[in-house]
Amino acid sequence: MRPILGELMGVEMMTAPAVVAHGGAGPGPDRQLNVEMAVKVAAEILQSGGSAIDAAVEACVVLEDDPVFNAGTGGVFRNDGSVSLDASIQTSDGRIGFVIGMEETPNPIRVARNLLDEEINGLAGLGARIWADQRGHTKAPVEGRPPHGGEGDTVGVIARDSSGLLACATSTGGTSHRPAGRVGDVPLPGSGFWADERASVAATGVGEAITTALLSYRVHDRFTNSPSELLTSMKWGISELIDSGVSVGLIGLDSEGEGIGYSNTDMPWAAWLG
Repeated sequence: MRPILGELMGVEMMTAPAVVAHGGAGPGPDRQLNVEMAVKVAAEILQSGGSAIDAAVEACVVLEDDPVFNAGTGGVFRNDGSVSLDASIQTSDGRIGFVIGMEETPNPIRVARNLLDEEINGLAGLGARIWADQRGHTKAPVEGRPPHGGEGDTVGVIARDSSGLLACATSTGGTSHRPAGRVGDVPLPGSGFWADERASVAATGVGEAITTALLSYRVHDRFTNSPSELLTSMKWGISELIDSGVSVGLIGLDSEGEGIGYSNTDMPWAAWLG
């Protein structure tokens, strides 16, 4: 198992803050600069001493508020014309929050974040919206839109702060041409995301393939329990666990290096290291 340097030396060490984000796997409008803007927001938070949680969530909010992405404001229509939003967050100290099938919630990642310190860690549908109402989360119509064409279906951000805490935040509007109530990989631990004190991985692409492969957890496990570098483990996950022709991408960040991205299709991603 891969050790952490601070553990070996028996001293507390400052960690270089870092962030990596993606804008979805698959063809779509040019959105590289949009992802870079979200990373800039996260970097500013980390540079000012903010937490990895704040950085990941606020960068994810930037992406949710940008209608070019299929998340939050840009969520796509399901078969019945509804817009159903999922989001998740996990931290390297063992906390998880996720929401499934939320309507009238432009920023579901904020609701997921509030679940980190609750006895429960997941909510769905109307119950999630009622819980959010009780805590003052914005309730507003999400107009939705048709898909741009085989576009990416998820946004994701992983941040690391100077204390070494990792936080992974993901959000999605799901997939068009699917029934209401369909759930993909984003809110499912181990599928769309995974994090512990050694590394975090987040996935994007065809949710059914990602979920069947338990992709994020298995890539993370290969990295932390073998000599493989994180990028090598990400490449292994996509080449060995995902069928040819299925669009999937990953971002990853370990306990001390720079964030990276890898996909078998178009996937805008950006990273910053403090």
